[in-house]
Amino acid sequence: MDDLGDFRPGQRAAEQHRVVSPLAEAGLRKKDIRVLANRAGLAIWNKPASACLSSRIEYGRPVTRAALAAIEPGEDALGELGFEQARVRHHGELVRIEIARHDLSRALTPDMATRFVPIFKRLGFKYVTLDCEGYRSGSMNLVLPVEQITKAK
Repeated sequence: MDDLGDFRPGQRAAEQHRVVSPLAEAGLRKKDIRVLANRAGLAIWNKPASACLSSRIEYGRPVTRAALAAIEPGEDALGELGFEQARVRHHGELVRIEIARHDLSRALTPDMATRFVPIFKRLGFKYVTLDCEGYRSGSMNLVLPVEQITKAK
């Protein structure tokens, strides 16, 4: 339910392919699902949200295996550095790293920059950037015209 008010191209594709969304149909929000998963004893009840990797690629850029192959290991590397809530935003030759706001002070250090750069250059990016606004869901939608976002609602 939480994602229904946001522009999510994957939702449109799911509708076109008649994908069933039983949790949304039941009216469950993410917090409800976490409570139920915790009660059921599932170890992943508090795992950070992880949307489809294609949502990390800027609009207008083709979703390719090469792009996806740069995003996933990049996010894995950020996790290994202790950043639990982070996104790798693919903008062609430029990577825009989003880190949870509570971890930004640790990410915005010269030491961490020297760790980020080789990781992302090895993954094929020429420019490595850290988004000073931190992680936010749907940040790629900021470049879309309002009309396009509201059509999805």
